[in-house]
Amino acid sequence: MLTRKQRELLLFIERKLKDDQVCPSFEEMKTALNLKSKSGIHRLVSALEDRGFIRRLVNKARALEVIKSASDTTENKNNSLANDRITTKGFIPNVIPGNFPQSSSRLAKKAEIAVELPLYGKIAAGQPIEALTDHTNTVPVPAQLIGKGEHYALEVEGESMIDAGIFDGDTAIIEKCETAENGKIVVALIDNTEVTLKRLRKKHHAIALEPANSDYKTRIFGPDQVQVQGKLVGIIRKY
Repeated sequence: MLTRKQRELLLFIERKLKDDQVCPSFEEMKTALNLKSKSGIHRLVSALEDRGFIRRLVNKARALEVIKSASDTTENKNNSLANDRITTKGFIPNVIPGNFPQSSSRLAKKAEIAVELPLYGKIAAGQPIEALTDHTNTVPVPAQLIGKGEHYALEVEGESMIDAGIFDGDTAIIEKCETAENGKIVVALIDNTEVTLKRLRKKHHAIALEPANSDYKTRIFGPDQVQVQGKLVGIIRKY
């Protein structure tokens, strides 16, 4: 079953391919669906791909192939709320939905146990923002997502990590630490004033904070400019 927005996007893609013989750009999709950012389109496209309705063509820019038409789905117009919910079948790995389905299995019961983590505020997955100061709120997190050690949560703001599956509005679950391996996505404090969520790269005496979006540039710092404050262990996303 598709949500209303997923079906609306699929119909738009089908229509553009039929009329123009070319796939619409993400900007065109954003405008057509009246969304505020392209991160929402990334989520919808990924969901359609996971459910087998479209396929991305490798090595071709903005190229999508419709495998299953929107006409193959049925939409319950008398229950729009139900259509706005996404089932966990075919869900993106490492992303925990905000509303957990009831199940009799032991795994599902464990997922339903929530741990309250401090929500420190917003972290920029884009241009860095000022250091976080809000320590007053909490957010419930599935217990199975939390391992050993101290954890906290941050709300993601920006689109620089969308190719790593991290979108604007997601809640990032962070394991508190002061060091991280090369290639890990970390919370980095820059010059004690800016905090950002980026992939960590170390080479010789330089530290690179690398985005996962070609629209953003990698930033290079000296070893004394960057302090690791935690590493990403999970993402919670609400639909």
